[in-house]
Amino acid sequence: MKAVLQRVSSASVSINGRKVSSIEKGIVILLGITHDDTEKNTASMANKCIALRIFEDSEGKMNQSLIETKGKALIISQFTLYGDTGKGRRPSFTEAAPYQKAKNLYEHFVQTVKEKGIHTETGEFGAKMLVSIHNDGPVTLILETEHANHI
Repeated sequence: MKAVLQRVSSASVSINGRKVSSIEKGIVILLGITHDDTEKNTASMANKCIALRIFEDSEGKMNQSLIETKGKALIISQFTLYGDTGKGRRPSFTEAAPYQKAKNLYEHFVQTVKEKGIHTETGEFGAKMLVSIHNDGPVTLILETEHANHI
């Protein structure tokens, strides 16, 4: 599993010209799921994302998590995180999990975040979306499953 996490001042998702979700201060998580991902590592990754201390405290140091700041999360499925560009000029997406498995694990990830009391918005799984991100900092982190298991 891969996640690109961005601290944002605001973000939104539009589909076919209609805004379907938006958040103010919080994080955007672009989530890629691969073949060997499980509910266990999905939950671990979700918990890691919301517990990372990437928000500033009263002294201006990144010392608070999304949980502590009561920020919001916008979670977007992004199979292209598993695009392999090693050969040729057209990415191969064979490392991305099949549709139904990815959808189930994506929904489990979202549910895990919600269960922690985080106001959570999503895009639409499998849809073509326009994602607007106002990156704050900028702060952008890339997490992979093997790193998420340490929390």
